[in-house]
Amino acid sequence: MIAEIILNSNVKKLNRIFDYSIPRELEKEIKVGTKVLVPFGNSKNLKEGYVITIKDKSSYKVKEISKVDQDQISESQLRLAILMARRYFCNISDCIKLMFPPGTSSKKIETRVKEKTGQFVYLSKEWDEIENEIEEKIITSKKQIRSLEILKENDGIHILDLEALSDTTRAITKTLEKNGYIEIIEKRIERNPFEFKQVKRDMPLQLTDEQQKAYQEILNCVKEEKFEEFLLYGVTGSRKNRSLFAVN
Repeated sequence: MIAEIILNSNVKKLNRIFDYSIPRELEKEIKVGTKVLVPFGNSKNLKEGYVITIKDKSSYKVKEISKVDQDQISESQLRLAILMARRYFCNISDCIKLMFPPGTSSKKIETRVKEKTGQFVYLSKEWDEIENEIEEKIITSKKQIRSLEILKENDGIHILDLEALSDTTRAITKTLEKNGYIEIIEKRIERNPFEFKQVKRDMPLQLTDEQQKAYQEILNCVKEEKFEEFLLYGVTGSRKNRSLFAVN
């Protein structure tokens, strides 16, 4: 399998696709949008690149992809980056960088901003089994029972939320983990800035009489396929140029 890769470079001459062979052991990890490390030219250092497409073979003698980076983007983000590069006449890699949070795309891994992670708690036994042990007095601690009952309704809760809701300490949680009732898993925290924000759609503005007259005059020329020039008057920042561009 061959991956078509765009290098992470702001050099204009490198704003093109390079073919690299996908090692058999990396075939399951590599897909469109994956960030990879590849050998390039005579440099001893590996270069970052992004997989644009995957194909069966190449017309060139190609080198192998060396490593897979943890960062990747979706196919829709990749298409957007390509569209932005064409629209603004810049390198595709420059647009791909905008898809990552600030500080996470540094070439030096040790200087990258780390993604936020947290500890999440899950039940590791079926609730019927846990309930049976509570009834048989195998589990006697009220705080442990309270934590387990909260997990019954909120399996996969953040460890701090669990301890706050159950009014317990980390020692109680660790004891439950030690006894095999729960497991604590480190997971990345997905942060959605619009999760609690209500966004209302703007309603179309009503044109004034003067605006309606100007709009109608331009629209008539468009319908009649006449080439005319119109000079629009308005305050700075009212997007007069954009209006004319839309008409053209």
